[in-house]
Amino acid sequence: TSAYSSPAKSLGDPGITPLSPSHIVKDSDADDAVEQLFLVVVAIDFGTTSSGYAYSFTKEPECIHVMRRWEGGDPGVSNQKTPTTILLTPERKFHSFGYAARDFYHDLDPTESKHWLYFEKFKMKLHTTGNLTMETDLTAANGKKVKALEIFAYALQFFKEQALKELSDQGGSDFENTEVRWVITVPAIWKQPAKQFMRQAAYKAGMASPENPEQLIIALEPEAASIYCRKLRLHQMIDLSSRAPVNGYSPSDTIGTGFTQAKEHIRRNRQSRTFLVENVIGEIWSELEEGSDRYIVVDSGGGTVDITVHQIRLPEGHLKELYKATGGPYGSLGVDYEFEKLLCKIFGEDFIEQFKIKRPAAWVDLMIAFESRKRAAAPDRTNPLNITLPFSFIDYYKKFRGHSVEHALRKSNVDFVKWSSQGMLRMSPDAMNALFKPTIDQIVQHLSDVFDKPEVTNVKFLFLVGGFAESPLLQQAVQSAFGSRCRVIIPQDVGLTILKGAVLFGLDPAVIKVRRSPLTYGVGVLNRFVEGKHPPEKLLIKDGTRWCTDVFDKFISADQSVALGETVTRSYTPAKPSQLVIVINIYSSEQDNVSFITESGVKKCGTLRLDLTGTDASVPNRREIKTLMQFGDTEIKAMAIDVATSKSVKVGIDFLNY
Repeated sequence: TSAYSSPAKSLGDPGITPLSPSHIVKDSDADDAVEQLFLVVVAIDFGTTSSGYAYSFTKEPECIHVMRRWEGGDPGVSNQKTPTTILLTPERKFHSFGYAARDFYHDLDPTESKHWLYFEKFKMKLHTTGNLTMETDLTAANGKKVKALEIFAYALQFFKEQALKELSDQGGSDFENTEVRWVITVPAIWKQPAKQFMRQAAYKAGMASPENPEQLIIALEPEAASIYCRKLRLHQMIDLSSRAPVNGYSPSDTIGTGFTQAKEHIRRNRQSRTFLVENVIGEIWSELEEGSDRYIVVDSGGGTVDITVHQIRLPEGHLKELYKATGGPYGSLGVDYEFEKLLCKIFGEDFIEQFKIKRPAAWVDLMIAFESRKRAAAPDRTNPLNITLPFSFIDYYKKFRGHSVEHALRKSNVDFVKWSSQGMLRMSPDAMNALFKPTIDQIVQHLSDVFDKPEVTNVKFLFLVGGFAESPLLQQAVQSAFGSRCRVIIPQDVGLTILKGAVLFGLDPAVIKVRRSPLTYGVGVLNRFVEGKHPPEKLLIKDGTRWCTDVFDKFISADQSVALGETVTRSYTPAKPSQLVIVINIYSSEQDNVSFITESGVKKCGTLRLDLTGTDASVPNRREIKTLMQFGDTEIKAMAIDVATSKSVKVGIDFLNY
């Protein structure tokens, strides 16, 4: 027998068999959901390092408002968004989020702070956990564990309350949650369980409910960016490849100064926090030839880099995804990690580990100091970058080692890092650039791989978006690697691109017409056993009929194009006519070619249970059970219908509970 026993044998239920011929119906108007009317769309960009929200009233969709300014903020870091940090009290109750959480935690006495639970950069856990469930834990700075679902729900609830409060203050009357359509962005390369996890956390936070799932859209980050990029006008972007002046600056100074001047221009507009989006497709798109030209969106954030290839369908400008999203954990966190490795090299790994546990708040301080210097790194920089070491670092090191930090730096053979008399680490620009290199190399390598794919030809533009796209080092690397193949373009307010695109997506979710399925889906069935074709261990004899068990009957293959809302239908019949309870198990796999549900990598992700007891006995002898799968936004719904009696059962595909 196979490694995991055959469901047909173990359940003692005869299962289903395809009605031949198996047919596929593409039903375009299957979407009979009543479009709810929301007054406002609020999008939340829940990032690895920073988060924020923006909104637009459905009555005036051309205005996108970015959230009000937050208290706090760091020198050298623009605070249109707030850090993704959360603090729970020693009793595990929500205390604060963002700068407030960070500052409060920092001001606690070390004897106190070790009881508080502080979390940062926790979003990466959803990407790195192989078998994510509702029970997955996160570890706080003090080493204590809390359920990830609770932390994510607290964070979303915080944003929900902030947004509703701002809307109420603005409108002068209380804003109800029911009047809001929420959009939450997630990386496209996340696996299905992580996307479902976000939805569950949002339900827990009270944004929407399983009864009313339409109120929440889970949008894919690079798709949101792509939607916004279509609307960009020439004055709203920086074209790294243009030899002509951009925004009135000559190309030699575009990368560095063009960016600062562009930033200044945005700052002046920042006071209003309202962005106008014209209801047109930007001028550069007129250069795209419909049907053949592509563009790539590279969304580089704190944790992940997400790459999608799109094609625009004119005239209405719908998007079509051409190659399934790829990417990986190559976000700017990689630079922080290299800095940590450098500190370990100078001061010893044993000390750094101890310091992080014993002085967590000072460690956070040190990383904040590094963050602002990291943003000052540029290809042509000549003067050194100074990083202030917290007093407790210097003090604790002396206690730990018995000699000074200065001595450690002299003794370590790390070039380019010196000790300055003002109590700072002084890094040469080369030393700083070296910290970026591994991450940037991975991004460039990954992009080269995508460019080499046969589906990826005729790429006209490469849009660099996301927080890490602000780095001149990354801009220069991408420009020098790919500038000869396509135009490299950066939207001006690059850190807010995703947020604004997510609002546009919430206003018009139908803008993305075709996606690529990330997985192969199918159901487990019995087929008539064919000697020589089917493996003998799959043979099951029931009532004199020879069946082959565990067959994977495919609905859709990985990387196949799926139109939004498209329904794929298959018809089955009970293998045993008298059977009254029909159980249909749905499976998924990352592989294209799957023959049996027992193959490695095949996971069960749904069950449809249709109970036909008590239905009329005069049912035709070959009962037809129609099974439909509808491929929606980031969710998939399945349904089984008994054709004779119209009895039906529905299920959402579930990747977390099987």
